[in-house]
Amino acid sequence: MKILLTGSTGYIGRRLLPLLVESGHEVICVCRDPRRFDFEDFDYSFLDSVTVVKGDLLDAKSLSHIPKDFDVAYYLVHSMGNSFSAFEDMEKRAASNFRDFIQQTHCQQIIYLGGIANCTKLSRHLQSRVEVESILGESGCALTVLRAAIIIGSGGASFEIIRDLVEKLPVMVAPKWLLTKCQPIAIRNVMDYLMGVMLKEEAYNKVFDIGGKDVLNYKEMLLQFAKVRGLQRRILVVPVFTPNLSSYWLYFVTSTTYSLARSLVESMGNEVICNDKEIQSIVPVKLLTYEEALDSAFQKIAQNEVVSSWKESISGPVREDFLDLIQVPKYGCFVDFRKFPIERPVDEVLDNVWAIGGERGWYYGTWLWKIRGFMDKLVGGVGLRRGRRSQFDLKTGEALDFWRVILADKKHRRLLLFAEMKLPGEAWLEFRVKNKDGQQWLEQKATFRPLGVWGRLYWYLVFPLHMFVFPGMAKNILAYSK
Repeated sequence: MKILLTGSTGYIGRRLLPLLVESGHEVICVCRDPRRFDFEDFDYSFLDSVTVVKGDLLDAKSLSHIPKDFDVAYYLVHSMGNSFSAFEDMEKRAASNFRDFIQQTHCQQIIYLGGIANCTKLSRHLQSRVEVESILGESGCALTVLRAAIIIGSGGASFEIIRDLVEKLPVMVAPKWLLTKCQPIAIRNVMDYLMGVMLKEEAYNKVFDIGGKDVLNYKEMLLQFAKVRGLQRRILVVPVFTPNLSSYWLYFVTSTTYSLARSLVESMGNEVICNDKEIQSIVPVKLLTYEEALDSAFQKIAQNEVVSSWKESISGPVREDFLDLIQVPKYGCFVDFRKFPIERPVDEVLDNVWAIGGERGWYYGTWLWKIRGFMDKLVGGVGLRRGRRSQFDLKTGEALDFWRVILADKKHRRLLLFAEMKLPGEAWLEFRVKNKDGQQWLEQKATFRPLGVWGRLYWYLVFPLHMFVFPGMAKNILAYSK
């Protein structure tokens, strides 16, 4: 069977793809930038069943190149994290373009993952999901909608936000929406349902609520998370938090973007509980409890098996064309270049380079990097809290604190990062290991292309810090040992 998979580089799509291929299907993956597809993560036999095509759902013309001979289409895209003020228009345009494209194909079924929307007055986010359902339903082929509440899985946005709150705040003064009820569902069960409804005629043109075994309010979810982690936490719920204050609270304490935080806060005013269990008669699934979903997520983290992370998505104040920046400019730039001989096994040094950021930190002056991250948050940037998907592995295109990985090529011993912090210019950080005259060298180069006078002034202001931060970082990369 042939499957069309949108959102194939996103959190859900990246996990669904291997399941589809393992089940014997041919999969057409639609990507805005095919360079972000994880080709290196799959072997040749896997890729024989996968076709990667370029297509942007916001650009109807770009969809004309997509093959039209497929049986099922998964619609796994949304624009909630991109713009709080305009995400509804973006989601309507994407869904309309997809609907028009589907009408030209042989597709028998669209499967859409939305949000539970059983309240009379919905948040903008949930209302937008319902409108997307309506647009997709006009395609002329069968539509199956799976509506989920919070999805719990390693690397997921909800999981990481809860983790940030619980692990960083011993005492929380929290908004009243913490008492809103929710029915969280494990990512494993979401995959079960997405796979299970495929070409099931009894699921055609129906909307199903999907949820886990437990119905909890958000306060209970935080406290159960703390219990799983062996932490004592105190939560005081107060009524004085406005949506704006609540959004900024989430934005500064967690790794989320402001637009995503604002959308989440508005949605948390709606109870998201399954109205019925009809889906179980069509796709019988052994549902996990909230605690079991957390245990499963932490097992993946402990085993360094986090398949995908919401932080890899292109949302918030970041550039979508970052992979075009692989050619580091040479002219009109300020450069800090360091070169040190390697006196230990090269593989150990490369392992240290590949483990930079996240929990390990930046090898020298990490507290200064944290201050810079906090300053970035204050002006609406991504900050330093995004961390990294894996503590030891890096993939091209993923987020690394307030950097984006432009190239992670261990074979050719080069790592290139592009800064996504707010800057009056553009910045790259590059690491290379080179062999010259029988001696191995670590090269570290920071490149800054200033934007106008303010960019030049910024470089000169931070230059004194660079004088000890950059050499200290390189030396500690060479010396670090577990």
